[in-house]
Order: sequence, then C-alpha cells, then structure tokens
Amino acid sequence: MADAHAARTIVGIIGNLISFGLFCAPIPTMIKIWKMRSVSEFKADPYVATVLNCMMWTFYGLPFVHPDSLLVVTINGTGLFMELVYVTIFFIFATSPIRRKITISMVVEVVFMAVVIFCTLYFLHTTKQRSMLIGIMCIVFNVIMYASPLTVMKLVIKTKSVKYMPFFLSLASFMNGVVWVIYACLKFDPYILIPNGLGSLSGLVQLILYATYYKTTNWSENEDDNKEKRFSNAEIEFARA
Repeated sequence: MADAHAARTIVGIIGNLISFGLFCAPIPTMIKIWKMRSVSEFKADPYVATVLNCMMWTFYGLPFVHPDSLLVVTINGTGLFMELVYVTIFFIFATSPIRRKITISMVVEVVFMAVVIFCTLYFLHTTKQRSMLIGIMCIVFNVIMYASPLTVMKLVIKTKSVKYMPFFLSLASFMNGVVWVIYACLKFDPYILIPNGLGSLSGLVQLILYATYYKTTNWSENEDDNKEKRFSNAEIEFARA
C-alpha cells in the first residue's frame, strides 16, 4: 500500500511538471501582446474557459470533496493563477467590446462556481457524493473543451497540413494524458481517468495526423506568426488532472 502511494505521488509530481509546461505554452503569445500593446487577432476565449476548468478541478481536489488529491489541487491552483494572469493581460490591451465580453464571462463563471460550491457543501454531506457531483461536472467541462483540438484536427485533414497544429504541444498533451491516466489507475479515480483517457486518445490522434501530413505541409513565410496563433487558439484542454 505504501509503495502504491509513493508511486502515485511520484507520477502525480511528473504530471504536475508536464501540466505546468502546458500552462506555460501561451507565454510567448502574452509577451507578443504586451510588446504590441494590443491583442490583435488573438482570442481570450480559451483562457477564460480554462479559468473555470481549473476552478472546478481545484475544488474537486480539496480534502472535503475528494480526499488525498493534493497534487490535483497544486497543479490546477497554479494553472488557475496563470490563466487569470493571461486573462488580465488580455483585458488590459483589449478593446472595450472585448473587455465587456471578458468581464461578463468572468462574472458568470464566478457566480456559477459560487452556486456549485454552496450546493455541494450544503446539500451533499459525504465526500463520495461530493466527488461524484463535481467529478461528473469536471468530465463534462473537459469533454466540451476538446472541441478546440477537434477543430484543429479537422483543419489538418482538410488542408493536409500540420501548420496549425504544433508538434510539441500535441506530444506534451499526449504525455500529460498518459501520466494522469496512470495516476488515476494507481488509486482508481474514474473522474480523473475518463477525461485524461480521452486526452491521451486526442493527443495520440494528433501525433498520427502529424506523422501523416508533415511531408505534405506547405510551410509559409509567416510561420512565426502562425505559430503564435496556434499556441493561443489551440491552448485548451489539455486533459489536466
């Protein structure tokens, strides 16, 4: 039992490191926005969506919801902070209509999260019940967030080009999913296993597509700009624990 717990802790730490790398993926985009003093064509939607996702997973990992899930809290708490920084940068350099949209979205998310927390703590009195409710909600949100990678994969197949699907991001997403699947299996947790199983599958399909269409890709002269946009708009998911 002690060995299994130690192994789970080690795997969880590895998962934290990989997930942290994924959370850092938008940093080049943020630096570019800061230098331009404008969000240009970049979208805040992925970051706003990830804020809610991180809030849900952080709440899920708390001892009074799902005990023995400290490593879920650490990475998603860290991710929540980083995503809030990204959203703040967007807000500072966005136009008034975009700021209004970001403000409304964040208020809705905070109100929604407050309702979820209140209902969970007030109406559900065991960690099993709380884990089930929040775990199912986390799975639903993760599945919804997979719409972004699916859109990118569809574009790759249509254009026979991997120009809009960065290899290392796909590889990291696959590795992240696999590590958290192992973590979930060491102490069976279906709510972590299911979304990360799907994340592993999504990452694997992306890698297969990359291998299939790499040679047919027409790398344009504006690759650097395209790369920035790929990291911004495809930043999603990533099957975080």
